[in-house]
Amino acid sequence: MKSSFYSMCAILAGILWGIISIFLKGLYAAGFSALQVMFIRGLFSSFFMAIFLFIKDKNLLKINLKDIWMFLGTGVISLTFFSLCYFYTILESGASVAVILLYTSPIFVLLMSVLFFKEKITFVKIIALILTFAGCILVSGIGGQGGLSAKGFFIGLCAGFGYALYSIFSRIALKKYDSLTVTFYTFLFSAISIIPFCSISQIPQMINVKTLLFSVGISVLCTVLPYIFYTVGLSGLETGKAAILVTVEPLVATLIGFFIWKEQVSVFKIIGIISILVSILLLSFNSSSEKQKDS
Repeated sequence: MKSSFYSMCAILAGILWGIISIFLKGLYAAGFSALQVMFIRGLFSSFFMAIFLFIKDKNLLKINLKDIWMFLGTGVISLTFFSLCYFYTILESGASVAVILLYTSPIFVLLMSVLFFKEKITFVKIIALILTFAGCILVSGIGGQGGLSAKGFFIGLCAGFGYALYSIFSRIALKKYDSLTVTFYTFLFSAISIIPFCSISQIPQMINVKTLLFSVGISVLCTVLPYIFYTVGLSGLETGKAAILVTVEPLVATLIGFFIWKEQVSVFKIIGIISILVSILLLSFNSSSEKQKDS
């Protein structure tokens, strides 16, 4: 039961992350730069989280100063870095392609999990990773007509690596802090890290009812909730498994790209999406089998 709960948390995180292009493109169309969107996202997210934690339990806001490096890792090295790369790839290559390249992250997560957490590389994990990587190649259209440029592909991979680092740093932080505390300080440190670069003095002039709704949407639906779900999932799953389960996001992003942004969906993209979904089902089935053996 617990294993299913943590798996569902990771999948819900992926679903909510998959709809981010709706709010992202809305803010870009209103004139916000990528850095300004990132600042708004971090500011609003940390604001809502601070209110929630203050009401729920003020002690969740307390951290030891010597542990700040953990949140610099989750907030700056991971969230700020991978979001910039991810947002660029969405604009350059489309939402569905961007999210597929982002989900090369399980490969990085698995390798780093073996190195830092001594997790086992099982046959099922290897098959799931191969399916995930094959899906990335098929959806990105590398080498074909209309495929990604070398620059777009490289930046997309950087997004995947940066995203993988969140799983590593947060796994370390979760040994000492609640998942809500980790999520809050991730947003806060990310927002602070962008202040010197995003021309925040221009932001108040561009805020109206529409952009305010987009800002709340990208902060609550695509940041606070999915990060809470994913961080909770990480607390009960192996890092490598959580990273692969959350790859349900490409299906959602592709559907959003097709129905809302009228992006083309080729046969190869569909096969790539199916490959990734099969890897998720494979891991889910394997987790259930392991649970039954243990009982």
